[in-house]
Amino acid sequence: MHIFAQRNLAAAFLLPILFLLFLLPLNNAHGQEYKVGEDDLLRIKVYDNPDLTTEVRVSGEGKITVPLIGVVAVNRLTATEIGNKLADLFADGYIKNPQVSVFILEYKSKKVTVLGEFTKPGLIEMRGESTLMEVISNAGGITAAAGDTLFIQRKSIKGSTGNKSDVTIPINLTKLLEEGNVSLNIPVQDGDSIYVPKAAFVYVTGEVKNPGAYKITKGLTVLRSITLASGFTQKARKSKTEIIRKSSKGEVTIAAQMDDLVQPDDIIVVPESFF
Repeated sequence: MHIFAQRNLAAAFLLPILFLLFLLPLNNAHGQEYKVGEDDLLRIKVYDNPDLTTEVRVSGEGKITVPLIGVVAVNRLTATEIGNKLADLFADGYIKNPQVSVFILEYKSKKVTVLGEFTKPGLIEMRGESTLMEVISNAGGITAAAGDTLFIQRKSIKGSTGNKSDVTIPINLTKLLEEGNVSLNIPVQDGDSIYVPKAAFVYVTGEVKNPGAYKITKGLTVLRSITLASGFTQKARKSKTEIIRKSSKGEVTIAAQMDDLVQPDDIIVVPESFF
């Protein structure tokens, strides 16, 4: 199964390198870009006012309680934005020229479900601004039988009604893993379901030079499938090539034309010539 070996080799070489590259922007994400949410734990430091330094957890309503100020809404704000907001509030009759820093001590756990062709499918818990590549890594990578497209199913709030609907986001795995397209390494959200279906293959056997399973691409014909198998042997009886195909009534055998399009799980059989 040549396609399996090639994909495993490429993934083993490229995945660690791409993962490190994809992590570079995340160093910033956990500081300036990460937007605070429910259950995050914050440390608030007010310089020259140690009594006001405190640790607070964001409530389910996205609020924190701060000494002197009281309840403050912080949901979907960055640490820097929260610091600036608190500084303005402290300056309003409490402290002259306050300097406030906010640090995120703990990130809320995100629960993401991975299904299909992952090495370790199941429930994965992530913290902070986690990306798709981190999820793939935590799931042990994808299997050699994986297709070229990953699907993220996500709950999305629709319009002003607040109704939730499912949104499906397709990700091209070839571009993400093999070509290193960073734009596809999107953040995951709590409750995401990530699915990688099995690739569709055609099986070429008989009098070809490299019998095996080959991934079906758009417009793949019988002739192209045989070419992927390195072509006919000298003993091949080309005109008698057959396709064994699954149907609702079981397997059927049909005479193959070289320009026929193949279907998933087709078996192309090239018989031997006895002349």
